[in-house]
Parts: sequence; structure tokens; C-alpha cells
Amino acid sequence: MSFDKTSFKDAVINRRSIYQLNKNSPIDDKRIEEIFRVAIKNVPSSFNSQSARIVVLLKEDHDAFWDIVGDILKNIVPEDKWESTNGRIQGFRKAYGTALFYEDPEPIKKLQSTYAQYSDYFPQWSEHTSAMHQYFSWTALEAEGFGCNLQHYNPLPDQKAAAKWNIPLDWSLKSQLVFGGLDDGARDNLKERSEQPIEDRLFIHGAK
Repeated sequence: MSFDKTSFKDAVINRRSIYQLNKNSPIDDKRIEEIFRVAIKNVPSSFNSQSARIVVLLKEDHDAFWDIVGDILKNIVPEDKWESTNGRIQGFRKAYGTALFYEDPEPIKKLQSTYAQYSDYFPQWSEHTSAMHQYFSWTALEAEGFGCNLQHYNPLPDQKAAAKWNIPLDWSLKSQLVFGGLDDGARDNLKERSEQPIEDRLFIHGAK
């Protein structure tokens, strides 16, 4: 697929956690579906496990997910912390959609049985698989003009989300990618990136 708004390289560079989001989508829902289809079909997985599962919630379904999270948190967050917590949840709710990233344990179990010598490593490699799907999806949405932020409220909503959207309970929820249109000035107050020197993190040998 091609990215209409910006190049993939520029999207990698521009990608940031954006929290000032709204329900104005820069692309239609079919294009959103295409992004996640490309992710599922083309992002690699260890031993070709194809264990990633993505549940994309748009509009009212997106709202319903964050209502579930908010209802659960209200029962466990101290009263003096609730206003801040609720404000954060309502901020996510104001966005257009959320992608839930899961890993299906069945392909992992099969690989553990087939390649017993690597059995202990497959759960870790499954995490790598999910991370690649998350990063591709985030960057692809950035390239189309969305703002995104990645959340980790699992396992709090797991059971209620499974019941509402017919998600197998044995799937393991890894993260929630919130995406939406950008509010005016959403990027204006972003903190400058804090980076360790590239020379301390990248090492090239054999280059001419």
C-alpha cells in the first residue's frame, strides 16, 4: 500500500505520543481497515507463527471500550485520584478509534511442541511479534494524518471486552492503540525528544 499523506520514513521520524485527539478521521474507514489488513498480512512473526490478532474498534465501539475501562477503574482508583484518572480516560474516549493488540497462544503452543529446544523462547518471541504489529500500525496511521498514543490497561478490561466483542478469552491482550484526528495545537507543546547519543546505541562494522 502507498501512504497518501507522508512517506513512511517521515512518519517514523514524526511519530509521537499525541493525546489531544478528536473524532475527525483524516481517512475513511475502508482505508483504516486496509492499514490493519496490511499489518496482519505482511508484518513478520517468529517462525511465521502468525499469532497476532487485532480488534479494531471505531466510533461507538471505541467509546464503549473506554467506558468499560472507566467503569472498572472507578471501582479501584482512590477517590482523590479519580478526577485525574477519569480525565485521562475521557481523553482517550474523545478519539476516533482504538486497536486492541492480542496474541493467540495456540500457534505458540504448537511451535513449542514442534521445536521443543526453543520452547522457553517462544513466549518472548510472541511479544516481539506483537510489538512489530503495534509499531507498524502506529506509524502507518501517523502517515495518514492520525495522532496516536499506546496504552496498557490490560488485563483490566479483558473479560468484559471479550464478552462484548466475542473475543476468545485465551487471547492475551498486549496493548491498546488510541488514534484520532488532531486537535488544533496538538503538537505544539510536545516535549523535545530526550535521546542518548546514537553513537552509544548504533555500531556499524564492515562498511565501506
